Amino acid sequence: MSKPERNEQQEEERRAEIVSRHLDPAYTAHFDDHPQAQAQAQAQCSTPTHTSDEDAREHESSLKLQGGDIHRDIYKISARGSGSGSAMQRAQTFSHPGRPRPAEATEQREPGGFRRHFVQQQLLKRSRSFTTPITSNFVHFLDLYGSFAGEDLAESDDENAIESDEEERLLPGEREGERDGERRPLLGKRKSTRATKPGDASLTRTFFLLIKSFIGTGVLFLPKAFKNGGLAFSLVTLVMISLISCLAFHLLLKCRAKYGGGYGDIAEAIGGKRMRSITLASITLSQLGFVCAGIIFTAENLYSFLEAVIKGASPLSITALIGIQLIALVPLAFIRDISKLGGAALLADVFILLGLGYIYCYDISTLTTEGMSKTVKMFNPRDFTLTIGSAIFTFEGIGLILPIQSSMKEPQKFEGLLYTVMVIITIIFASVGALSYATFGDKTTVEIISNFPQDSKLVNAVQFLYSLAVLAGDPVQLFPAMRILEGSIFGHRSGKQNAKTKWKKNAFRTLLVCACGLVSILGATNLDQFVALIGSFACVPLVYIYPAYLHWRGIAENKYVKAGDVLLMGVGLVAMVYTTAVTVSRWSSS
Repeated sequence: MSKPERNEQQEEERRAEIVSRHLDPAYTAHFDDHPQAQAQAQAQCSTPTHTSDEDAREHESSLKLQGGDIHRDIYKISARGSGSGSAMQRAQTFSHPGRPRPAEATEQREPGGFRRHFVQQQLLKRSRSFTTPITSNFVHFLDLYGSFAGEDLAESDDENAIESDEEERLLPGEREGERDGERRPLLGKRKSTRATKPGDASLTRTFFLLIKSFIGTGVLFLPKAFKNGGLAFSLVTLVMISLISCLAFHLLLKCRAKYGGGYGDIAEAIGGKRMRSITLASITLSQLGFVCAGIIFTAENLYSFLEAVIKGASPLSITALIGIQLIALVPLAFIRDISKLGGAALLADVFILLGLGYIYCYDISTLTTEGMSKTVKMFNPRDFTLTIGSAIFTFEGIGLILPIQSSMKEPQKFEGLLYTVMVIITIIFASVGALSYATFGDKTTVEIISNFPQDSKLVNAVQFLYSLAVLAGDPVQLFPAMRILEGSIFGHRSGKQNAKTKWKKNAFRTLLVCACGLVSILGATNLDQFVALIGSFACVPLVYIYPAYLHWRGIAENKYVKAGDVLLMGVGLVAMVYTTAVTVSRWSSS
């Protein structure tokens, strides 16, 4: 087998592995009268341990499913790459144009042969350079959204899940040897294969993925952050935080280049299991903080929306609106596969872009006609610490840096592309905060859309759609924290084979969502201070302290480099302690 054929076969197997995670294993791409399907059915019937009607129907044709002819090609992808489709003929699959073969020497010796070969090569390169902004097909989409901070967050509730070592231990009163046989797993704990998959994302796709990972709901908290710190101080702070973030990303990527794996894997390789636990705890805390801030933001926006539409007092309080959100979030928290939340995430991104577009248009037109508000301050000595925490909260994309780099075809170009994206999003963040604060001055609110004319139907629509955008993004933010906590509590125990385990996990997810709702109710009195607290306490260690520590302990050799790492750790620690203390003090006094 030649090398191109072997690479093509490996790619087919990779696609089949990705797709098979989301398919019902009881159905295949074969017809019921196919020899292999009949052999599987006879084997199932002749096995004494499978006597029920349900087991006898295993490995049926996917055409028997509802809409089976529509998703038939999806099962064919799994069959072609898994080896079970080796007997399938080309006629059973869709036909496509053959791959261009390399030019032979006799063809190049003909008149115009070199020129013709050059034109063909240029056309081939041009056709390969076209890529879609995010993912080219659903297989790439399923593969990307299974990790956060480089961690494998795939749900263990599948057929391939292996019980953890704790479950293999003897139960009280159980004799040694009673668990031998079919109840003892033949294989050990299931290992993740994400890190070994070759990336195929182009520079264009990676660029849009980075933009998408950084621009989230936090951008709307910046106008109030600019009011808290003042126009000049906030601009300088935002630029400084962007530069320090780039330095921290650089240190983390250097650690990744030497040790590999995700954020937690790097921490464990350098600092041991305790450092891994601390890192994952910070990731969990920051994600839960994002969810709580999103719940509060949605409730306050919907409250303002109801007041504007009804033209009076809202019939629902902030607490009631938070409770309504929990009713929607609890069922969404039961979803085991994060790729199923991709539609909600895409919808949230569209609504966020619509909201930002309206903010730019209104602010620029108002500043052009009326000028800057006279209440704008260059520096606010009373609340400037809140600006630091809110700005750090806004740069919330560190969790997706490592998996996005892994998805690249040329990961060595990732760092330069990352710095370019950081420049762009810094300009976007600074312009949104500065324009809105310059427009409204001391009247700037946390829910910036509430500052716009409330009698405008367009403003009401934008306000409602943006609330839906934040609400739709909450399950995606909650998923990494939920999976990390589940992994530490339940291990690799599968709920698909054990209904009791599954409902224990569902109960845990319900309690987690309710806990987020309770924290949201407590933090709803001061959303800007709550956001600043999350940024100061949860995000500062994750973005500034841990990368410097890991680089100092695992990479740095020069004493000057080590001194720089210690300086960054010190600055991050002082900023975390000081801003957290001041934020808590301001919150308690208010």
